[in-house]
Amino acid sequence: MAKIKSVYVCSECGYESPKWYGKCPGCENWNTMNEEIKESVKSAGAVSKRRVSSYSKPVLINEISTTDEERYDTGFSELNRVLGGGIVKGSLILLGGDPGIGKSTILMQICKNLNNLNILYISGEESKRQLKLRADRLGAVESNLTIMTETDVELVCEEIKNKKPDLVMIDSIQTMMIKELSSSAGSITQVRESTNLIMHTAKDFDTPVIVVGHVNKEGSIAGPKVLEHIVDTVLYFEGDKQMSCRILRAVKNRFGSTNEIGVFEMTDKGLREVENPSQMMLSGRPKGVSGTCVTCSLEGTRPILAEIQGLAAQSSYGNPRRMSTGFDYNRLSMLLAVLEKRAGYYFNNMDAYVNIVGGLRIDEPAVDLAICMALISSLKDTPIREDAAAFGEIGLAGEIRSVSQAQQRVNEAVRLGFKKIVIPVHNAKEIYCDNADIIGVRNLRQAFEALSE
Repeated sequence: MAKIKSVYVCSECGYESPKWYGKCPGCENWNTMNEEIKESVKSAGAVSKRRVSSYSKPVLINEISTTDEERYDTGFSELNRVLGGGIVKGSLILLGGDPGIGKSTILMQICKNLNNLNILYISGEESKRQLKLRADRLGAVESNLTIMTETDVELVCEEIKNKKPDLVMIDSIQTMMIKELSSSAGSITQVRESTNLIMHTAKDFDTPVIVVGHVNKEGSIAGPKVLEHIVDTVLYFEGDKQMSCRILRAVKNRFGSTNEIGVFEMTDKGLREVENPSQMMLSGRPKGVSGTCVTCSLEGTRPILAEIQGLAAQSSYGNPRRMSTGFDYNRLSMLLAVLEKRAGYYFNNMDAYVNIVGGLRIDEPAVDLAICMALISSLKDTPIREDAAAFGEIGLAGEIRSVSQAQQRVNEAVRLGFKKIVIPVHNAKEIYCDNADIIGVRNLRQAFEALSE
């Protein structure tokens, strides 16, 4: 009988120790050491022997051919954009997101679009009948789709070896387990070892695998951080479940850029691509109301127009409230301090609220100017022109600093009908535009005067 002992494993970096530490010696994070049951060397060796692997002989890099590389078209141009052109053979893709955000839905829709491939869909959470009901609702009942409900990852890999499908989907990795390990499903050891075994199988048989991962309360994928290092691509579904907009973002991609995003809309028939996200974000925008300003944010190579709403109201408490939705709270506090110290707009007895409409989250400094303009507009109760947009970074001295890719931002605003665009004066010298009035400004007062004319 195998000897079992207890060890402490860091949930962030996977560092193992025979005793507990409040602070992990590996990554220096606090309260991340969790107790796990570790098998003896004999049991670990038994698991490794069952892995499907082969010896890879070294070859010269110029002898390796990439001319026959083929990517599977997922049927979603937005998803293809995020993946770098499609699904690469032999790749391991990790898809994470909040419960109910649409992870299982997009997998079933991919099965519908790839009806010319043999797809193996493995679920450890739902029964075959539940999967059939979702497939009926999404119209994904195809003869090429095989359903398997199993949690033993070694049986799953054996099925992949025997059937050799073109694409494998596993929902979710937290339900998969290796029975020779005594720890429960979803534990750090099980998630790490299961993912490692799936990775070896995907590489050996050149089979792409999409794995769904749950997220914890902080929003990151549950399990050890090494899980994200094992896979080739990490995708995150973002957005508010109460709203229809969904953002698909790549935080790691060995086969493409991590700067691209995909925009989807959740409907009763599944996820629908949004080819013009700027128009969707600006739909329903109020007219003639103070406290709103349009800006242009750059997500990778894609410019997206977003509506910024600001509200300044008389505070009823000794300490005024500051709240932000979709924007960093600490940066909002900094911008309010700049408005008071450098521009003379006083918010010390006012509650300040900022909201980015549509469930979008923007961390780019280029939206600083629009946020300040929305707050000043609400403070003075003076509406900003409906056909005006603004972007620029605000410095601590109150100056408006230049931003990158200004020409692309201006082109996107002009395409949607904006006639006056306020930008940093250094960017205005390099902009070429005949269909809109480009105004370069140096400080906040100049910007507000230009937008409210």
